[in-house]
Amino acid sequence: MAFTGTAPNGQPYSDKSKIAAGLLQIFLGTLGIGRFYTGHTGMAIAQLLTCGGLGFWALIDGILFLTSSTRTDKQGRVLRG
Repeated sequence: MAFTGTAPNGQPYSDKSKIAAGLLQIFLGTLGIGRFYTGHTGMAIAQLLTCGGLGFWALIDGILFLTSSTRTDKQGRVLRG
């Protein structure tokens, strides 16, 4: 499924998927993999060092990736569905 045009914030859609980011974060979030995927390296390293906030931060972050329509990649582009 290709998204064309611009996202609500006026930027083009990201080439990253919010479904992929959410699932990576739920299953591998203790390693910060979902955040590395979206380009948020600082946040990913923090999750890696804290084991994803003992799993709670990773799980909540993964759910938010899947349910939110405003999650962005490092360049501020909205993740595609």
